[in-house]
Amino acid sequence: MVPTVGRPGLASTLSPLLRGGPGAPAEVVVVDDRPDPQGPPAGAEAAGITLLRSGGRGPACARDVGWRRTATPWVVFLDDDVLPGVDWIAELAADLAACGPGVGGSQGRIEVPPPVGRRPTDAERGTLALAHACWITADMAYRRAALEAVDGFDRRFTRAYREDTDIALRVLGAGYELVAGARRSVHPMVADTRLWRSVAAQAGNADDALMRRVHGPRWRKRVAEPPGRLRRHVLTTAALAGAAACGAAALGVRARSRRALGAAAGASSAASAGASERIARTAAATVTSRWSDEPASAPSVRRARLAGFGRRGARAVPAAAGANSSQRTRRIAGAAAGGLVALWTASTAEFAWRRIAPGPRTAREALRMAVTSALIPPAACAQRLRGEWRHRGARPHGAGAVKAVLFDRDGTLVHDVPYNADPEQVLPTPDARAALDRVRSAGLRLGVVSNQSGVARGLITPDELEAVNAAVEDRLGPFDVWRVCVHGEDDGCACRKPRPGLIREAAAELGVRPQECAVIGDIGADVEAARAAGARPILVPGPATRAEEVAAAPETAARLTAAVRRVLRGNAS
Repeated sequence: MVPTVGRPGLASTLSPLLRGGPGAPAEVVVVDDRPDPQGPPAGAEAAGITLLRSGGRGPACARDVGWRRTATPWVVFLDDDVLPGVDWIAELAADLAACGPGVGGSQGRIEVPPPVGRRPTDAERGTLALAHACWITADMAYRRAALEAVDGFDRRFTRAYREDTDIALRVLGAGYELVAGARRSVHPMVADTRLWRSVAAQAGNADDALMRRVHGPRWRKRVAEPPGRLRRHVLTTAALAGAAACGAAALGVRARSRRALGAAAGASSAASAGASERIARTAAATVTSRWSDEPASAPSVRRARLAGFGRRGARAVPAAAGANSSQRTRRIAGAAAGGLVALWTASTAEFAWRRIAPGPRTAREALRMAVTSALIPPAACAQRLRGEWRHRGARPHGAGAVKAVLFDRDGTLVHDVPYNADPEQVLPTPDARAALDRVRSAGLRLGVVSNQSGVARGLITPDELEAVNAAVEDRLGPFDVWRVCVHGEDDGCACRKPRPGLIREAAAELGVRPQECAVIGDIGADVEAARAAGARPILVPGPATRAEEVAAAPETAARLTAAVRRVLRGNAS
């Protein structure tokens, strides 16, 4: 089973699998995970390949789609950039034959050729680490019973990161053993020279938040993985943020102090002018009394003394009495900012040197490491916060009541056009895409169950029906399963809703029980079919819904997004 995003090495990966001979695989499944493929990926057109689509939802979803379409006791997962050796098939057969009944998985050995004549770059060291990684699905065989026991891959892991560690932990938790086989594959060294590659890779911190949520804080020890640098990144980012805050505080104090001094200077000038006028008047009165040989009145003398007239060394008192306090606050904030900048500089330099030292130490590589080492800590912290918020209510995979959501088509996902044979008339209901994307983001399986009696009535052809369904997918994204009843009301089939056949068939293809499905539709037949199958029905009333159907429904929602929210809330409770 090979998930692919159309890498050029896919044909080389598939070639050894199609040679036949003893131990050859019973089936080769390729799952195209490109969001909008324009034809099959190069190398997947060969005879003997089953080609499926997963709609760009990540390798976990692609692998989950692939293994559920197989029926063999073992399912072997290969990445589309791995090159199996010449004897890989024979070695695989020997590895699986050596597995006892308690072994749930067998990992192949990945060889990564190092660069010749120089030390590896930071990006190349990441690829070299694959040779020592535990339980990665670049070359991993899982027993079908183990996959069924843990309900396959967790589709909430939408990147090529942690989805293999997650399923390995769940298989181990189910009581199975994982072993290393003797078969060997080669993972070519890919030179990724993009400047921002390592910064973009920090999105994996959001996946680590999900791992912590579903496997606990000590999950790294269970897979022998060393602790990451998140705590140091938090310290570095906190130092940078603290320095910025202290610097801003110092500038704020300085600005306020200047404004206060300016206001005080204006007030002081006005006060000085008033005082001068009072002094002049008092002096005049005093002089007049002296010329007239009359003693000055006591109040006049007192006013003169208070005004400072005739006092030796008289001087003005500063109005801005808090200037010293402001300066002291500014000095403290500035010193704190300087200390935090020094801490940030030292931490960033240590991180950069840790990445530069084992590398080729070229000027280009050193510059790349210096720049990205300053950006990685805040990026890592931001991604971790995003993951903690997004997965704040996450439960372990398979623990929720609902694992698949099945939607009616006409009147639910698209506006009802009776016996529609024209793809151009496919018009999604207002929040259909948003509701479906929420289901996909939650990692639940997704399907459509629809009555289309127009085929039995001769009003539309099977090809026209297929074209309309393709238009629905084009507008709303891919579905994991379609189940359509083309019979008439009087044909007596077991699939036409309100009978449970469509729901049971869809659940079987998705690898879940009907009791693990939610069915969302707009009429009573959808509700009755879900009840008959044992699924959870949610009615979203529309123009065709009768009042008695609303009254009889065990659960209703005003919009599709509200119905999906009910499902997801139940899974998180």
